[in-house]
Amino acid sequence: MKFTLSLVLLIFLVSCSAPTEKTQSPYDTWSVKGGNPEGIQYSSLTAINKENVSTLEVAWTYRTGDADTVNNRTQLQCNSIIVDGVLYATSAQLKAFAVDAATGKELWKFEPGEANAGLGVNRGVTYWAEGEDKRILYSFGEFLYAIDAKTGKKIDNFGSGGRVSLKEGLGERAATLMVLSNTPGVIYKNLIIMGSRVHEGPIAAPGYLRAFDVKTGKLAWVFHTIPLPGEAGYETWPKDAYKTIGGANAWCGMSVDHKRGLVYAATGSSSFDFYGGNRKGQNLYANCVLALNAETGEHKWHYQIIHHDMWDRDLPAPPMLLTVTHDGKKKEAVAQLTKSGFVYLLDRDNGEPLFPVEETPFPASDLEGEEAWPTQPIPTKPAPFARQAFTENMINKITPEAEAYVKEKFKGLRTGKNFIPPSKEGTIIFPGFDGGAEWGGGSFDPETGLLYVNANEMPWILQMVDVRMKEGAWEGITLYRTNCATCHGVERGGDGHVFPSLKNLQSKYTKEQLKAFVLKGKGVMPAFTHLSEKDRDAIARYVLDLEERTAEEKKGTFERHPDILYSNTGYIRFITPEGYPAVEPPWGTLSAIDMNAGEIKWQVPLGEFKELKEKGIPPTGTENYGGVATTAGGLVFVAASRDEMIRAFDKTTGKILWEHKLPFGGYATPSVYAVNGKQFVVIACGGGKMGTKSGDSYVAFSLP
Repeated sequence: MKFTLSLVLLIFLVSCSAPTEKTQSPYDTWSVKGGNPEGIQYSSLTAINKENVSTLEVAWTYRTGDADTVNNRTQLQCNSIIVDGVLYATSAQLKAFAVDAATGKELWKFEPGEANAGLGVNRGVTYWAEGEDKRILYSFGEFLYAIDAKTGKKIDNFGSGGRVSLKEGLGERAATLMVLSNTPGVIYKNLIIMGSRVHEGPIAAPGYLRAFDVKTGKLAWVFHTIPLPGEAGYETWPKDAYKTIGGANAWCGMSVDHKRGLVYAATGSSSFDFYGGNRKGQNLYANCVLALNAETGEHKWHYQIIHHDMWDRDLPAPPMLLTVTHDGKKKEAVAQLTKSGFVYLLDRDNGEPLFPVEETPFPASDLEGEEAWPTQPIPTKPAPFARQAFTENMINKITPEAEAYVKEKFKGLRTGKNFIPPSKEGTIIFPGFDGGAEWGGGSFDPETGLLYVNANEMPWILQMVDVRMKEGAWEGITLYRTNCATCHGVERGGDGHVFPSLKNLQSKYTKEQLKAFVLKGKGVMPAFTHLSEKDRDAIARYVLDLEERTAEEKKGTFERHPDILYSNTGYIRFITPEGYPAVEPPWGTLSAIDMNAGEIKWQVPLGEFKELKEKGIPPTGTENYGGVATTAGGLVFVAASRDEMIRAFDKTTGKILWEHKLPFGGYATPSVYAVNGKQFVVIACGGGKMGTKSGDSYVAFSLP
């Protein structure tokens, strides 16, 4: 017995003194958009932490050299990925590039060599490798490109000459319609699974999900988000809706559970966003969290967040795959952020809500031809991270003049609760069209079970206008209102932010030049290739105030889209004469939500206005675009705010521990990574939103 005890003691002492190999965390790298396949935007790196973050400084800056500073139109929304010490991202004009992640030195830049027509923005690229075959896949225009990750050269045997069309698998009617992809695809084995961005007006391509072979570019599978006859969900649409209705597209990205072999997607609304008289019904699989077999595209389960969307309540961010403690047990779940300010927590295997969700009645529509769905699913937990109704007692009182202005305008608008249908009088959308949560996405900390999300609390006004032709009306008016007014407004005044005014363009464009612009698109404006020469001519004459109407037009004999009776007057922020939101602060927030208990742990304003601060007004928060990244070092990193700052918050308390003025607004999600043991935080600084200047910088920070 004595010998046995001595031997056990010896083994114990040897095992304690033997060096142990550190197990690498799955969250040590940032090799996909969102940090990891689960999309939780979390890093296990700790070199930068609460104790030393105040000393963080600029490590390097990379200028892409192609921002449109004259027209103030380009943006950078890219979440960089970092693989083997190389950072991959896209430029202001959507060229792919690679730089040394430790120094910012350019290694290569890929230029597709095509006109930058209707491209909008890019939010990241995708990396795939098999042995020495290492590829970057990214979208430019309507094409998905495969690039050699080492050289930046096209891989010619991928698709046709290194690219495949993103219109493949969408059917014949997509040929002349806009199909892009602002968000990178996700990898499952040798497949890249893609969503898309399509037009949000009456004529839009369907937003089917598709998978392409990474090596060959061949289409592997298609999932019809607007079901075909015989497919489940077909009965939730009018009989022939699949022939004419578009949208229901996964534009914001996806996440992958490699263990289960499932891909999770969040879809947007069906088109047209604000009027559904031609798509009466529940409209599956629009506004859904979808779980599909990643290898075959077979439907596993779905959960619809909005029934028959009329408010542009696209699901704005990819589903987040997380593990929570629920009813005393560990549970693998899916968390879905929404523009409405809710978080839906669903079982990862079957889509059932983990916290109760109540189908809550909301008002019917009084627009001719429209049929609002009678209920919407409202979660009982967690509590909403954004206010749900704009009432009169919440009017901005920043000055007596502002209060009086808002009160007068407020009188004629429908408000007081969420999901009030669109109206001719005007309906307040609060949170606004851009959320609540938006495309930057949230971050989940697996150590604490806290989910962090930045949000907008901005009221917008949705007003509908009849687009039917009246006797003697100009066809160009109907065409403009149907195709252009959603962005540029019925009166052509734009929104003062993203969409410019179209008034007084006679000195800038001839009729033929404007027709060409409409045909080809530019920047965030898509190409309207579905419009005929005659239609483009009518729009150009109307926009340029040219009285060249034909006899047929003067009679008002044209009828466009007879099943679309209404359009909206544009994306209108409800603001004071000084330009501040019409509601009392906060106007932008950062929240920490306990996903185990379903409770908000803390919420703080995100961003500030210098001029209000100088008057002694506490931080109000600002409108913000981009996402958050959380680290095991106790930090939440976020830029996003209108004041062009990047900040680090204490993830336990919400206290600001560090902030830095960026050269241009950082309207993207930070990436956190390490090279040779040195930790970095990098943010794309492109500005160009909320009236801020455009730029072309990537800025990386590290400790001295």
